[in-house]
Amino acid sequence: MVIDHRPTAAFPEHLRELAARFPLERSLREDPLSCVRAYRGDRRSSEIAGVFASTLAIGNTTAIRGAFARLVAMAGGDLSAWVDGLDRSAWRTSLGGFRHRWLRGDQMGYLGWRLHALYETYDSLEEPFLEGMASEGGGFAAGLDHLAHALRSQPGDRTRGPPGYDHLFPSPVDSARSPCKRLTLFVRWMARREYPDLGLWTRVSPADLRIPLDQHVYWIAYHLGLTQRKSKSWPAVEDVTESLRRIDPSDPVKYDFVLCHTGISGDCPKERDIAVCGPCSVRPDCLLWRGRRAS
Repeated sequence: MVIDHRPTAAFPEHLRELAARFPLERSLREDPLSCVRAYRGDRRSSEIAGVFASTLAIGNTTAIRGAFARLVAMAGGDLSAWVDGLDRSAWRTSLGGFRHRWLRGDQMGYLGWRLHALYETYDSLEEPFLEGMASEGGGFAAGLDHLAHALRSQPGDRTRGPPGYDHLFPSPVDSARSPCKRLTLFVRWMARREYPDLGLWTRVSPADLRIPLDQHVYWIAYHLGLTQRKSKSWPAVEDVTESLRRIDPSDPVKYDFVLCHTGISGDCPKERDIAVCGPCSVRPDCLLWRGRRAS
C-alpha cells in the first residue's frame, strides 16, 4: 500500500495540541537560547551572545551550554566588553586553548574581531541582514547570505580569519545549498516576537523567518510529510517552512522549538515504540504510524 507522504488534514490541530502539552520550561533550561536570554535587556549584548551561542550549537545541548559558559569565562565574564576591547593583535590568543568539537579559540577570537568591526559600522546586526533582504532578488535567503558574508573574512582586509573560519557561516545561496541551521537559529532568536525568543529585531517580520533545520527537526518534519526531500538542504528548509506557513502565515516557525526538543528530549524515539509514541499528539500524522494500529 502506498501511503501519501503529506500532512494529514488533522495535522494542524494535532500540532497545536502537541505544543499546548509540551513542557517548554523544561526544554528551555537545556537549550542554548537560555544562555542568550540572560542578556535580553540589551540588544547588542544579546546579539553578541546569540552569534556565539548559535555558532557553538553543534552537538548536544549540555555540551553547547558548557562551551558557551567557558567562552564567556575566558572572555573575562563580559562578552560585549571583550568584543569592544579587541584589536588586530589580540584575537588569535585572547581565547587561548578554547575548544568545542572542531571549533577553536582562534576562530572564536576572530569572530569577536569581526563583530568588533561590524559594530563600528552598524548599530545592530539587523542592519546587514536587512540590506540583504532589500537587495535585488531579496528575501530571507538574501538577508542570511549578506549576514553570513559580513561575519566572514573580508576581501582586501589584511587581517584574515584562521583556517576553517569562513566555513562556519555558510550561505543558502552558495552551491552547497546549506540549510544554514545555526545562523537561521540566530535570526529566529532575534526576530521572532513570542516567548521564548527575544524579539529584539523589530524590522524583520516573523512571517519572513525560516525554520532552523537541524537533524531532529528534519527527521520529524520528513516523517510528518512537511518535506519530501531526502536530505537536509536549503530547499528542504523552504519546504518545511511553507508547510508550517499554511498553519500560521504570520509565524511559520512558531513550532520550531517544540519540534526540535521533541527530538532532543527523546519524546520522539524515531522508531515505532508504542510506549513512547502512544500519547503523542502527532502520531496519527507520522509516516511510521500511518495505516498501522497502535497496538
